[in-house]
Amino acid sequence: MPTKGVQIYTFISLPGASVEYTVPGSSLSRSQLGEWTNDHLEVDKSHIRNPFEFAGRFLFRVLFRNNTVTTQYVDINTLIGNIERGTMARMADQRAVITPDLVVSFGFYDAGPGIAGLPKADQCWVTVTPNRAGWMSRLAPLGSDAERKPFTRWVLPAAHDVGMNSLQTPTALIQSAGKAVLPVFKGASGVISGLGGKMSDDVLLGMLPNIIQGLAITQKDSLGDILATGARYFEFRPAHLHSAVRGQAGIPRDALYFTHGPIPGMPYAQFLADIATFLLANTGEIVVVQLRWDGVPAECARPSDGELASELNTALGRANGQLVVGDLGDLQRSTTAQLREQKKRLIICRDVDSLSTYTDGANATLNGDSIVAEFEKLGPASQNGKAFTNLQCQATATNIKDVVAYSVVSAGVSNSCLLATKPICDWKTLPWIRRNALNRLKAEQLVVVMNDFFDGATADVAAGLSDIRLKQ
Repeated sequence: MPTKGVQIYTFISLPGASVEYTVPGSSLSRSQLGEWTNDHLEVDKSHIRNPFEFAGRFLFRVLFRNNTVTTQYVDINTLIGNIERGTMARMADQRAVITPDLVVSFGFYDAGPGIAGLPKADQCWVTVTPNRAGWMSRLAPLGSDAERKPFTRWVLPAAHDVGMNSLQTPTALIQSAGKAVLPVFKGASGVISGLGGKMSDDVLLGMLPNIIQGLAITQKDSLGDILATGARYFEFRPAHLHSAVRGQAGIPRDALYFTHGPIPGMPYAQFLADIATFLLANTGEIVVVQLRWDGVPAECARPSDGELASELNTALGRANGQLVVGDLGDLQRSTTAQLREQKKRLIICRDVDSLSTYTDGANATLNGDSIVAEFEKLGPASQNGKAFTNLQCQATATNIKDVVAYSVVSAGVSNSCLLATKPICDWKTLPWIRRNALNRLKAEQLVVVMNDFFDGATADVAAGLSDIRLKQ
């Protein structure tokens, strides 16, 4: 009988929470606290009663104190192995579920036959963690000893390439510019350029949104939800649209966008406004932003200091003096209490010389082993002369040629190679960080834990390490 496997990854850190998984003929439940569990279920035709039906339902249900928080499912065709329908059939549907008590982060990868080393079993991950909109306030309350410790004691969770959290801007650009965008993307990707010689521009243009989603979208949630999940550090590459399409009607010509290669993402004005809104609503929280321009093409003009200042002043104008921008010096020399007292709860620095574990070779992985190998190189000496340390958990399978070729040709709404590697790598990198990071990183220095598709487990690890450091 035909069958399709589903690999299931679960992390729960909220007492009273559990996750139930079911497929035709089988089920399992997980409620272990603070553990990364890895299970497997098969959607098997032999358990589907209708002899003419080949689709079986994979479903998970999250419960908290015996009440259902969310139920998500996909119907998987056992004959061809693909998703037919479901509440998480598209990456865009896989949004975190947030209540005042908790955050459910989840994702689902619609696996193919295992080409280019990608998994042939579908991949599903679920994390259930506390709502962390105010986690810094809880760990370092006003007037506490923890608040008087250096701000560098914090371990901040981070969303990698936060500006690539939707297709809104790329789609608007494609609709506005039409075929004029094709040379931009062909120039940025040899694989896309190669496809251009084998299919019409109309066909390639129709595929482009799915290609971008599969190779460039690194987050699934809104910035507000990412902040509520716990992220407190972001890197942002603000730049103008590529010169070849900057004049196209329908897209603001002089706006600044997060830039991923030539692909525009979240507007910088929106990024700043959303952070300001969050900080005004959560008065004990502090957010660190680093502006940088590595990998931004020369055709995407960098903003002037005046443009950056104008965007910032507009965002902070809504705060009526309740927010002041700090800099790297404030981050390095101040206590948490001092930053709060001075209202410097948004720290912005530029092109910082930090210690990063990311390398093109190590992070181009399908299983995460080479990322962990980079972690193993960490030690006190490696932190010398660096502003802070950034532990980067995300795999960039988009740097693996065969994976990119397959991803482009098979581009769909739920088969991003980044979705495929997310849980496989996290279940190795995050436990390593929780066990080893504080033994390796002894400097009085801020530590960042960065990840794609930001989730509660990443936030949980960073918050736990922060708690330990603030008590030292």
